[in-house]
Amino acid sequence: MEGKKGRVFAVGLGPGSPGHMTGEVLKAIQASEAVIGYHVYLELIEGLLAGKEVFASGMRRELERCEKALALAREGKTVSLVSGGDPGVYGMAGPLLEINGKQTEPVEIEVVPGVTAACMAGAVLGAPLMHDTALISLSDLLTPREMIKKRLRLAAEGDFVTVLYNPGSASRSGYVKWARDIFLEYRKKETPVGIVRNAARENQEKWIATLGELADYSVDMFTLVIIGNSRTYCSGGRMITPRGYAL
Repeated sequence: MEGKKGRVFAVGLGPGSPGHMTGEVLKAIQASEAVIGYHVYLELIEGLLAGKEVFASGMRRELERCEKALALAREGKTVSLVSGGDPGVYGMAGPLLEINGKQTEPVEIEVVPGVTAACMAGAVLGAPLMHDTALISLSDLLTPREMIKKRLRLAAEGDFVTVLYNPGSASRSGYVKWARDIFLEYRKKETPVGIVRNAARENQEKWIATLGELADYSVDMFTLVIIGNSRTYCSGGRMITPRGYAL
């Protein structure tokens, strides 16, 4: 008799509050016997974890989490591998699929999308993402710094609204400054910039500033920065990027 087949859900929690999780994410977690994730994200859904095996770990343990999820699935268990935001946007879906593809016994994987940080922060700020947008992480743990600078320069030159993920940390306090300096080569210093920390969580903070002022603000790994394009403006305390309609 064939044994029970396990599978892995790569789920995105969105900002982490149940009200901003999709119904499919909640169903996947409820259907799982084990839940694996970065400890900060698991703390956000503590109320959903009763009766489940829980495996939490810290930063830079992503590949271990993928291996653990696949190992449990090969034992026949249903597993949720948790990402913040969307699992396919700087999340766990990519490495999970890559590792699974190299296994002699690959398991079934379903990617369950969530509300990514760019969309949530955009909603908090108004409507800054209404036109072509680039998402760029300033973390150089996995991407060489010169490649990040090249991508920033091309996004700035192409007049993309640009979302900066991972804009700063204890070891990367100056990165947002050199990102700003690159954009000032192509944008006016008055260009609107939105800064959102802990989007849609209880301790949410937001600021709307200008590109010239960006380096004056403290940013960390829980912060998202949205730099407007050449047509982005502010009205009523909201950032708006025109789509191009004749109004």
